[in-house]
Amino acid sequence: MSTVLTAPLPVHDADPFGHDILENPLPFHEELREAGPVVHLSRYDVYAMARYGQVHAALRNWQGFQSAAGVGLSNFRTEKPWRPPSLLLEADPPRHDAPRRVLAGLLVPRALRRLREHWRAVADDLVDRVLERGTEFDAVPELAEAYPLRVFPDAVGIPDEGRENLLPYGDFLFNAFGPHNDLVAAGAPRAPELSAWVNAQCARDVLADGGFGAQIWAAADRGDITPEQAPLVVRSLLSAGVDTTVHGLAAALHALATHPEQWRRLRSQPQLARVAFDEAVRWGAPVQTFFRTATTDVQVADVVIPGGRKILMFLGAANRDPRRWRTPTHPDPDTFDLTRDPSGHVGFGFGIHQCVGQHVARLEAECLLTALARRVETIEIAGPTRRHHNNTLWAWGSLPVRVRPA
Repeated sequence: MSTVLTAPLPVHDADPFGHDILENPLPFHEELREAGPVVHLSRYDVYAMARYGQVHAALRNWQGFQSAAGVGLSNFRTEKPWRPPSLLLEADPPRHDAPRRVLAGLLVPRALRRLREHWRAVADDLVDRVLERGTEFDAVPELAEAYPLRVFPDAVGIPDEGRENLLPYGDFLFNAFGPHNDLVAAGAPRAPELSAWVNAQCARDVLADGGFGAQIWAAADRGDITPEQAPLVVRSLLSAGVDTTVHGLAAALHALATHPEQWRRLRSQPQLARVAFDEAVRWGAPVQTFFRTATTDVQVADVVIPGGRKILMFLGAANRDPRRWRTPTHPDPDTFDLTRDPSGHVGFGFGIHQCVGQHVARLEAECLLTALARRVETIEIAGPTRRHHNNTLWAWGSLPVRVRPA
């Protein structure tokens, strides 16, 4: 039976995973938002949402827009995934519920307080070491990558050896949510090796006592989750807990280096460190897209999306939608501004699949940005920057900066 649309469906033939759009998606995002609440992307025969209202509603509606069929272009109902699906990101209730409860209990803000002082000390030490080597450096490897790779695997409880594998593993993971293009092909040869290494770190006997990983296994001992689920929950932490924070920190550092008035504001009000990070996640949207699959015919505005069809949600576009972000005090959503309230952005998703580790990312950002603001009077771009292309992430590959110590 054919589906009747009550309004013409706009069609766009661009490739959202093409390198030109991955380099700078903003003009394409504006075209999608202006085209309508739902747009058909003819190249991949998927439905797209780029306006905040529709993206936000779809993220909340897990019954109508499921994750269990995969949050990438591939449909797990018809195609075998390259690795076992995540119990959090790629599962819906009831299968999703117990693993989510376990992780949410470990990663709530009050449970993270015990880490704050240590993470602050690590951030202070890292910034001091970077500044000792000079006042010009690449902020991506020296800060945005170095800090999460030091503190987060420690908190999970995995050994030091091999941690460098987390970044290429995460890069392939997020690339694999898109089409089988050149980015996926480039990472595919190492995918089995990297996946095997990550899986090995999830075993009970590898994880240090007291870390998040050991606490997940303790939850299995209590019966909160099954022993078979425990390593998959640990893997979810390692899969999504590094890359997104790295690129969120890089987005914040780029924003502050290109907005000197906002850097001065942060230095004078260091309590704005978390606001700065959330505003950077809104403005720079490290996670650009995620897919869902319609469980049945779903009405969105004046369009019916047929059951079984893929929907591509543009989180980055929603985070700059003037329909949501244009206000009398902040008329331009395309500006990075620490006086804006960025709460409500969808950079961490929304609803039951909202990023369970967002509080961890905020704490890491608070510690690193505060340490930098105390020690650096000015920060500016010092040379050509380079984007790192990924099918899902808007990432920086290189961000050379010049600082003047305070």
